[in-house]
Amino acid sequence: MLRRLGFAVAVGLWGACVAAQPPADTIVPDSEFDAALPKIDADLNAPLAPLQTFEQPPAPAPDPVLTEPLPPLGGFDVTTPTAPDKAEEQTATANVRYQVVVEGLREVGLEGRFRGLSALDKGDGEAANGAAITARAREDERLAATILQSEGYYDATVSSRVEPVPNARNRVVATISAVAGPRYKLGAIRVTGPATLPPDLAREALKLKSGDALVAADVEAGEANVLLRLPQQGYPFVTLGKRDVLLDPATQIGDYTLPVTPGPRSSFGGFTTEGKQAFGARHIEVLSRFKRGELYDSRRIDDLREAMVATGLFSSVAIEPIRTGQPGPDGTEAVDLRVVQEAGPPRTLAASAGYQTGQGFTLKGSWTHRNLFPPEGALIVTGIAGTQQQGASVTFRRNNAGKRDKTVSLSLNALHENYDAYEAYTASLIGRISRESTPIWQKIWTWNYGFELITTDETRRDPTRRRDDGTYFIAALPAQIGYDRSNSLLDPTKGFRLTARVSPEVSQRAHGDFDKYVRALIDGSIYYPATDSLTLAGRVRVGSIVGAPRDSIAPSRRLYAGGGGSVRGFGYQELGPRDANNDPLGGRSVTEFAAEARYRFGDYGVVGFVDAGQVYQSSTPKLSNMRYGIGVGGRMYTNFGPLRVDVATPIDRRKGEAKITVYVSIGQAF
Repeated sequence: MLRRLGFAVAVGLWGACVAAQPPADTIVPDSEFDAALPKIDADLNAPLAPLQTFEQPPAPAPDPVLTEPLPPLGGFDVTTPTAPDKAEEQTATANVRYQVVVEGLREVGLEGRFRGLSALDKGDGEAANGAAITARAREDERLAATILQSEGYYDATVSSRVEPVPNARNRVVATISAVAGPRYKLGAIRVTGPATLPPDLAREALKLKSGDALVAADVEAGEANVLLRLPQQGYPFVTLGKRDVLLDPATQIGDYTLPVTPGPRSSFGGFTTEGKQAFGARHIEVLSRFKRGELYDSRRIDDLREAMVATGLFSSVAIEPIRTGQPGPDGTEAVDLRVVQEAGPPRTLAASAGYQTGQGFTLKGSWTHRNLFPPEGALIVTGIAGTQQQGASVTFRRNNAGKRDKTVSLSLNALHENYDAYEAYTASLIGRISRESTPIWQKIWTWNYGFELITTDETRRDPTRRRDDGTYFIAALPAQIGYDRSNSLLDPTKGFRLTARVSPEVSQRAHGDFDKYVRALIDGSIYYPATDSLTLAGRVRVGSIVGAPRDSIAPSRRLYAGGGGSVRGFGYQELGPRDANNDPLGGRSVTEFAAEARYRFGDYGVVGFVDAGQVYQSSTPKLSNMRYGIGVGGRMYTNFGPLRVDVATPIDRRKGEAKITVYVSIGQAF
């Protein structure tokens, strides 16, 4: 006898039902029905006998105790009864303890899943009474049957029993006993409905094979895959009908049929937008990575939604396809995309703080209006207050400027820096066009190029270096390209990064010479996950300035090493040649190395590291006279990146160098 199978999709489990045959036609004529009725007794119509003729039952004899006189009041016992013993009371109200025994599920690999859902196991072996244990056992009996059927054991039988433990008060054993029986397999697999282009898209997406076990989760996963894959291949309006599974107990085979209505094959049309808007449909089209007339692909819709979220202008964004009935290319139907925007607050206040030995405290604050000049035209005002650095800047920035991921910015900056190497008052106008990663949107290739117009007045403490003092007028055309195959921007655990920077510059000193030179820097880092908790990381940096003598270059444009983002164990800009006051002079080349072992446990971590580096007067990077620093660090991992505290010391410390250096910031050192 065949039986059809129904699925309970809401809980991911299946149940079976048997279709009964309708009864045959058994209606008889009224005459035969009346003849078959028994005859009514004629005595039922006789009159009732008078009441006096009924026999009265004899009256019961009175209880002699009731006739005795009451005892005098003085004879009553008025003593207050004593409370029952506490031990007896606890024994009378003690809960029933029980042990759970499961039979027959381990053999088919389902005992673990059953235990995770069992009402008996959730009771921790204790119940108020035996009735509660019996109720839990019956619930587990149904649970075991459902789990077995969901795994293809449709002939399984499950029973439960609760039995007392001999010679043990208030202790019982609850047993769930299952006999799985044979496991059903998939037989014929059919997908019905209109044809697709290319053919059999739904059948291929279903990923079910004849002969595989008839498992509910596999079937539901296959159906979910149909709803996922068809919209990726031009069918955004696909719907699934009610599945049909016909079981044959004789062969333990289940034939599966799924009706699929793919809807029209579609191509991208235009955009409509509604809701509280941050920008219009035209800018949405700039953010999209597809063109009108291209075959519909839901992955492009997901990408567009992510790009809109990455702007930071929305509290919510929803995108859905809308049928137009208009023909598209290659026999498709054009569909419009309805974008429902809910713009969020456009203004942001932000602050960050850090500390480094040799550089002191640095506090940065900013006010941003991300959409002051729509679309995505931001105004940013930034202030810096630090031990050795103070300044302010005003920046105009337009994201996705005419093209996805293209950013144009123009900033005006005023900055005062007072380091051991130099003191500088600098004003600059910087313009840049870039494609860069953000914490939300990490990119493989990044680049930027632009210009810098700088006026800087610089002085040194060493009287013998007064030739470095003066006002410099500098024009630069910096450019950078990066390749990032790491898995995180702020906390990478595998992959690598490469970055190259080059900046041709011209410099004119007031009443001095005109100099031309090129500044170049290459950074590389690699990350290897030794275990799930341990990451090994390494970094290399090489830099050079060619085209002008060191002393002709403004001190602030020279190369330096030392500090939290360079060689830890040394103060900021501390490495390299020094003047008569033992202050750093900077150089025309730099070489740096770093290695870290990062161990994470939960939301915390520890790091051991070794850094090395040196700055040279020549323009050729070298490996001679390298200085080393070692240290340990702590990490606290947050949803926006790790908080970093590193403590380091120099190896072979020299006069004037600190014994201990401390660095506090956000993000890994590299």
